[in-house]
Amino acid sequence: MIFVEENGRTIPKEDKIFGINNRAKAMIKEKGKDKVVNGTIGALLDDDGELMILSSVSEVFKNLEPKDFAEYAPISGTLEFRKAIIKDAFGKYEPKSFVEAVATPGGTGAIRNTISNFTKLADKILVADWHWAPYKTIANELGRDIETFRLFNEARKFDLASFEFKVRELVNKQDKLVIILNTPAHNPTGYALTLEDWAGVKEIFKSLEGGKHVVLLADVAYIDFAGDEEESREFLKVLDEMSKNVLPVIAHSLSKAYTLYGLRCGAMICLAKSAAVAEEFKNACEYSSRGSWSNSPRAPQVMLSKIYGDDVLLGKVDEERKALRDMLLKRGKAFEEAALKCGLEMVPFNGGFFASIPCERAEAVCSKLEAEGIFLVPLAKGIRVSIASVSEDLCKILPERILAAMK
Repeated sequence: MIFVEENGRTIPKEDKIFGINNRAKAMIKEKGKDKVVNGTIGALLDDDGELMILSSVSEVFKNLEPKDFAEYAPISGTLEFRKAIIKDAFGKYEPKSFVEAVATPGGTGAIRNTISNFTKLADKILVADWHWAPYKTIANELGRDIETFRLFNEARKFDLASFEFKVRELVNKQDKLVIILNTPAHNPTGYALTLEDWAGVKEIFKSLEGGKHVVLLADVAYIDFAGDEEESREFLKVLDEMSKNVLPVIAHSLSKAYTLYGLRCGAMICLAKSAAVAEEFKNACEYSSRGSWSNSPRAPQVMLSKIYGDDVLLGKVDEERKALRDMLLKRGKAFEEAALKCGLEMVPFNGGFFASIPCERAEAVCSKLEAEGIFLVPLAKGIRVSIASVSEDLCKILPERILAAMK
């Protein structure tokens, strides 16, 4: 480093996933779209590789008044937006806790503010061994780090024993513990915790001794593409019923469900056991927002408010999203069936944008696949495939190509 201070960080020359995506784009430009499979992108593309956008949401955007996007939004978000995004996050379920919402630039902002406000310098944040890599980037940027538990046991179920061991280990070392559980439609595996898994998590927290506080961040970025919208939200009732030493926080995003990736809007929503804790949450997160991005974009906040203020429009959005979700689920099923047929092992998959393949030589395998025009993401424990960005037909043939490269 010449001028930059590393401060315990390892700073790469480029983001790994965006770097692979850039190489895929370069090959497309050189050899043509039909010669390249770009399975890196965390956005829903059609069978021709074009970004899919909800037309009902696009119309709302086109009809905004200048003041709807030019004026500053309040730091915590407009009142109408905060009401709307709570409804959006919970669906038909009405929480019993004291609920507060603070606007953030996407789910990433919610993750950043949670780590910043509920941990101390040098604390560890608990995440699964299969996890979204930026969790570590965000933690390191804030002078923290991550610790991992094993996501799957030998029976390919949620490893509650590993989770409990790591929770108890960390609460014995730290005053507070922030845990990130990315479910349903987990990135990078597509896995979802069952209600039985959640009941086990709840009992672990209840049994903690010494009044240790846990902040449980549920990263639900892909919740509206995990299957039935209400069934995928059933676990929220368990969050609502957590013991008083637990503060559940939901990282909710408009990026996927409303195809608003570039407008960077989401929220962090708490389920507090008292009004005082909810107020403390709101005040601290507003303060952190002011010290980082300041105000989140106003336009998507107004858009969500308009959608929830018009039942007909909301119905159109839901119907259009369902068509995209059904298409995505078909792709996932096609990939899963093709993997089973050719003998390619998959990590347990339920739905969402991604599927993963266990692989000890992920970098080498992905390099070989790149030479064949197939761009996937190597991870520490395997290979991530974006079924959101490739067609159903490609999902049927990719497993065999991946297996051949592994052999």
